[in-house]
Amino acid sequence: METYKILVTMPKTHIFHTFFNEGLIRQLNEIGEVIWNESTTTHFTKEELCEKIEDIDILVTGWGTPILDEEVAARAKKLKMVAHTGGSVRPYVTDAIYDKGVKVISGNEVFAQSVAESVIAYALTSLRDIPKYSSDLKNGIWPTGYYNKGLLDRTVGIVGYGMISKIVVQMLKPFNVKIKVFSRHIAQEELDKHGMEKADLPEIFSTCDIVSIHSGMTKENYHLITEELLRMMPEDSLLINTARGAVIDEPAMCRVLAEGKINAVLDVYEVEPLPQGHPLMALDNAILMPHMGGPTVDRRLVVVQALIHDIGRFLNGEPLRNEISQAYASKMSTQ
Repeated sequence: METYKILVTMPKTHIFHTFFNEGLIRQLNEIGEVIWNESTTTHFTKEELCEKIEDIDILVTGWGTPILDEEVAARAKKLKMVAHTGGSVRPYVTDAIYDKGVKVISGNEVFAQSVAESVIAYALTSLRDIPKYSSDLKNGIWPTGYYNKGLLDRTVGIVGYGMISKIVVQMLKPFNVKIKVFSRHIAQEELDKHGMEKADLPEIFSTCDIVSIHSGMTKENYHLITEELLRMMPEDSLLINTARGAVIDEPAMCRVLAEGKINAVLDVYEVEPLPQGHPLMALDNAILMPHMGGPTVDRRLVVVQALIHDIGRFLNGEPLRNEISQAYASKMSTQ
């Protein structure tokens, strides 16, 4: 019986232990001979990866792994599969790997479920103004009159239609919302399936109560959301961004938000960490989160479990559930 060699690139930092527990380590060891990055501080350098990958069948990667470029691919003579514990594989897996016929899987679907959950949480948090009322109460202020809103029966605009958006749409169904979608690729069949309407960006921004950004960070999507679009938003409408900061023209967004007409919940920024003194920090109508929409940390173990199951399927010649095709990878965020 063939013994498969598996290389795990993630160093054994505290982040490693949020992805791997004893049970998952045991499961991976049962599949084949596992070589771990035993460092408690650093990732492999590119040179170290090239040296170690020559007789590896399965490569398990994580955030911070060197890019699997042509040089790495040339050294990966036996590589059959890359299992990425992150979501987007585009910053790590190049065409050189795909062109060798290597199968690529990732935690994208598990991550997408968690990010979609955050969109619902962020929308309700802002609409109900939870931070304000919680802060007031802790400061001894009981409201004598208040105003808040809900998500029920709203019109929601979705910008970009990928895996996260699809799950957001499913999660929105109990709220009886009307959904408008901007996407360059969505099929009419998908729109009809969920009772959605295709719309261009001006219509989305001028008619929706809530606009949720889901476009990948590609060259064509840099500053896709302009000041002109933001100024079209109805008064007291809500902008949510859990995609990438640079999809929105951030300085323009700051100017529009400073005027107080619209609200925002932002999970991502053009520069991260968000620099001290950034204009967004002074805005009461913006809820700021430090790029933690998803996955929640408890879902990281779920990601690795899903990847281990898929590795088993691959070795048994069964269909994969978390495969990222070369075409799909090309549409994923670059960072």
